[in-house]
Amino acid sequence: MFDIFKSMIKEEWRMHSSLFGHSGFALFPVFIFLFTFFVSLVLPVFREIITDAQIALGMHYLFLLVGGMVGAFGLMGRELMNRRFGQASLIAYSSRVLPVSERFIFANFLGKDIVYYFVLYILPFVAGFALAAVFVPAGNFGVPSTILTLLFTLSISFMIGISAVFFLSTVYAHSGKISIFCLFTVSLLLLHISGNLSQDTLYALPSLSFFLVPSKNQLLLSGALVLAPSILSLIFLKIDFPQAQKSFSNSFSKLCRYLGTYRYAAFVAKDSLDLKRSEGGIGKVIFSFVLPLLLVWILLSALGRVIPALNTLTLFALVLGVLSSSMYNWLTEYDIFASYAFLPLKVSDMIKSKLNSYLILNLVPLVILALLALQKDPLSLIPSLLLFLTISLYMVSVLVYLTGLSPSINLYNGKNFALYTLSVMPLLMLNIILSMFGTYYALVDLLLIPVALYLLGKGFRKWDRNDCLCF
Repeated sequence: MFDIFKSMIKEEWRMHSSLFGHSGFALFPVFIFLFTFFVSLVLPVFREIITDAQIALGMHYLFLLVGGMVGAFGLMGRELMNRRFGQASLIAYSSRVLPVSERFIFANFLGKDIVYYFVLYILPFVAGFALAAVFVPAGNFGVPSTILTLLFTLSISFMIGISAVFFLSTVYAHSGKISIFCLFTVSLLLLHISGNLSQDTLYALPSLSFFLVPSKNQLLLSGALVLAPSILSLIFLKIDFPQAQKSFSNSFSKLCRYLGTYRYAAFVAKDSLDLKRSEGGIGKVIFSFVLPLLLVWILLSALGRVIPALNTLTLFALVLGVLSSSMYNWLTEYDIFASYAFLPLKVSDMIKSKLNSYLILNLVPLVILALLALQKDPLSLIPSLLLFLTISLYMVSVLVYLTGLSPSINLYNGKNFALYTLSVMPLLMLNIILSMFGTYYALVDLLLIPVALYLLGKGFRKWDRNDCLCF
């Protein structure tokens, strides 16, 4: 039965490498290794303001979030494959033609994701960190046993994230309305208590606690947080979808009338219907945007108590601008330009239509940020909103220039990911430093607007010349 697991590993590699070449995809972990190495070389500078425990905290919560995002992406795999490649599908969704149970297939699917992304993300990250420890004073991080422990605990954090999302998606599959109501209630409760979270609460993550002070209890608790949600998800697994014929009223015409007669009204209406009628519907938005957003706010609220110099609201606006760029991925997930090739349209026309939908979707994070700013610090409202808008515009302009209509695919190319990171990370680091001096320093980001507009114009021309590369 190990053959299914091996086949899934091969499938994952072939799916990605066939899209942008073997070497392009192989460079992805190499870039993560090099990026982590060079960033780690400046750790002695950061140790002047933060401790080793706080560095470890950031690493573990980063991979907790990555695990959640990988889990959400993996569970959307069938729809992505069917949208892009017609009747093609993943092995995980072929249980009706394989002589094994659905639970066994999905157990292999979960194990495949853990092993695959361990090699793709975690191993090169820790390897780069370990190599840097040879050249700069790394304190406890320079000890080989500590590096091995870090590799283990980061893997645990990643698995906690992926198993939690797997469990939530199973609950949603059984009862979408109940799960959304529960998530909404829990979100309100967590937001209410987030301001009262202490430093000890942040360090309560079992994998992080085990790294800082190894103990049998923390190890057992970490294992329980990985195994319990995974086992429950497999026991109550539900992948059968109704095959009854569905019919819908002519919502497209109604939406077009609401949107008016401007050039991209029909495209925005189609994007709206695609998001509404895709598998998972509003639940997909919750898992891939609202939950990470809630986790980020809770972490930043608690982090503000650990490092008082950081401005929580400014950092949240910054992270919100980064996360909102993922909405461009949703909008481009369902379309391929070939479907519109018979129309008098250019690739740039399609991209502009997606950007129109993107601007409308950005109203959601904009309202969330405005409400939080009015509650926490009304004086920070204007600079926080401007920071969010400029970062969101800049992030999506970089995505458009590098990936065109295929950000979910082209960003995994090693070269594209390197350019994306180099275009974004220095900007994010600069904003984090500026946030320590006051909220109005965020207005410096207004200088990004002409840069973003230049990148968009250049991206439109680039993809019009290379329309055959758009998927």
